[in-house]
Amino acid sequence: MPLPPDSVGSTHFAEGAAAADWWRDAVVYQVYPRSFADSDGDGIGDLDGVREHVDHLVALGVDAVWLSPFYPSALADGGYDIDDHRDVAPELGDLAAFDAMVAALHAHQIKVIVDIVPNHTSDRHRWFQAALAAGPGSDERDRYVFRSGRGPGGDQPPSDWESDFGGPAWTRLPDGWWYLHLFAPEQPDLNWDRRDVRDDFLATLAFWADRGVDGFRVDVANLLVKDLTEPLPDLAALATVADGNHAYSDRDAVQEVYAEWRTLFDRYDPPRMAVAEAWVPAHRRARYARPESLGQAFNFDLLSAPWDAPTWRRVITENLDLSAESGSTSTWVLSNHDVIRHPTRYGITAAAGQPNAIGYIPGFGVDPDITVDEALGARRARAATLLMLALPGSAYLYQGEELGLFEVAEIDAGQRQDPTFFRTGGTRLGRDGCRVPLPWTSEPSSYGFSPDPASAPPHLPQPAWFADLSVARENGDDASSLTLYRRALRLRRELTSGEGLTWVPSEPGVLHVVRAGGWHCLTNFGPDPVPVPPGELLLASGPLVDGSVPTDTTVWVRGA
Repeated sequence: MPLPPDSVGSTHFAEGAAAADWWRDAVVYQVYPRSFADSDGDGIGDLDGVREHVDHLVALGVDAVWLSPFYPSALADGGYDIDDHRDVAPELGDLAAFDAMVAALHAHQIKVIVDIVPNHTSDRHRWFQAALAAGPGSDERDRYVFRSGRGPGGDQPPSDWESDFGGPAWTRLPDGWWYLHLFAPEQPDLNWDRRDVRDDFLATLAFWADRGVDGFRVDVANLLVKDLTEPLPDLAALATVADGNHAYSDRDAVQEVYAEWRTLFDRYDPPRMAVAEAWVPAHRRARYARPESLGQAFNFDLLSAPWDAPTWRRVITENLDLSAESGSTSTWVLSNHDVIRHPTRYGITAAAGQPNAIGYIPGFGVDPDITVDEALGARRARAATLLMLALPGSAYLYQGEELGLFEVAEIDAGQRQDPTFFRTGGTRLGRDGCRVPLPWTSEPSSYGFSPDPASAPPHLPQPAWFADLSVARENGDDASSLTLYRRALRLRRELTSGEGLTWVPSEPGVLHVVRAGGWHCLTNFGPDPVPVPPGELLLASGPLVDGSVPTDTTVWVRGA
C-alpha cells in the first residue's frame, strides 16, 4: 500500500544506521510471528507474512523489529519450547524465508532482533531425547538438571520449587528420577555449568549474527546459572538469601556467561546488541545493562504501575538513575506478549486497582463485578504512549498497540493455548488474549490476517470488534490510534537530540518534562484541565478543552 503522508518513508534512520549505539534510543516493534500475518492461508502467521507487511513498519516509523520465537516447536509455550535453536519452524517458513525477511527489513534500515531462549530447550530437543535414552547418572543427563526424589521411594519432588506457570517445577520420569523445569514440563532447564552448553549457545548466537541479525532479546536472562548443591533449599529459605546467591535466579555467576557473549558480540561491526529480560529487583537490573554484559535490560516497571503522577515520576526517575549507573539507556514498555494490553489495563475500574498478572481479565474467571471502561482505557493508553515515547532511551512497542487493540477476552476454553490456563485449572487465563492475530482489514473471516476467505481460521479467534480497529479502517483517519503513533514516531525522531531530561515544577497530578533541544511533554493525570506549555503545539493524545490539557491527556510542545 502507498505510504501515508505522515510516513518517514524508506529513508528513516539512514544517517548513522551502522552506528554501534543505534539501540540507545531506538523504537523497537515486537512481532509475535504466528499472529502478525499469514501468507499461505493455514491460519498461522509466518515470516513471509512479516516480509509482505514491511510497508506497515516503514509507515509506522520503527527502527527495529524484535521477532518472538520462530523456531521449530511443539508450542507447549507459544514457541518458547524450542526443538532446534538454529532453524525455522516449517509452518513459519525456512531459513531462506528468514533471510528474505531480514533483507526486506534491512532495505529500509530497519534492524532485526531475535529472541534467544537459553534457560531451557524443549523436551523434543535432541539433547533431551539423548538424556532420556541414556538414563540416570549419564553425561547426557548432566546437560540438564536431574535429581532423585525425596521421601520414601523418592516419590516426592527434590524441592518445593514451583513452575512459573503453576504446579511443581519438577516432573518425574518412569525410571523414578525428576527433572527441573521452571516453566512447562516440556521445557527442561539446561545445566549452564556445562562447557558444552555454553559453547553451543555461543555457536547459536554466531549463527544468527552471521545471517545479519542485529541483536538479541535474551529470555529470562536471570535464570541460567543455578546452585544445585544438596540439599536443595525450600522456597521459604530462598526468600531470605542475599543478593547474588539465590539458588536459581539472578546469581552473580550468570554475568560470567554474558561476559563471554559480549566478547562474541563485539567481534562484529557494528557490535551486536542485546537486551535482557531479567525479572529482578530494580537495584540488580544495572548488572545486565552494563557494557561488559548484555548492554541493556528491560524496564518493566510501567507494566504494573497504576495511572497516577507520583508513581510514574518515581518509575521514570529510578530508571533514569539506573541507566546512568550502568552506562546504558532505559527500555520503556507498556505492552508485550506476556501481559494484558494497556488500553484494557488502564480501563479497569478504579476499585480494582491496576492488576497486570498473567491471566487477569476482568469479568472472566477472576471477579465478575470488575469491569473495563474502554473509553477511559483508550484515552489513558494514548496519553501513556506519548509520555513513554518522550522519555530518554529506547521504546518497545507490541504489535497491535498502534491500533489501540484491547485484550481479547472472548476465547473459549477449548480454543485456548497458554499452558498457564491448563496448569491452573482455568483460574489464570493466560496470555492468549494479547496474542490474537492482527486485523489488517475490516472484512471477516480473518480481517485480512490470512490471504482469502477460504483460508484456515486464525489459530486464535478474532472478535467482531476487530473490524473497527483494523489497519485499513484506521489508515488516513486523523483521530485514529494508528495516525497518532505514526505522527509521534516521526516527531520523536525529529525532536530527539541527546538523552537529557529536566523536570518542570508542576501542580499535583501533572508531569511536565523538557527534553534536550527544548521540547516539552506534559501529561495531566489530574481531574482539572491545565494550561498548555508556551510554544508550538506539536501533538496531543486527545482533544484539548478550551485550549487547555484535560484529564488523561498528553501534549508535546516545541518551546517558545
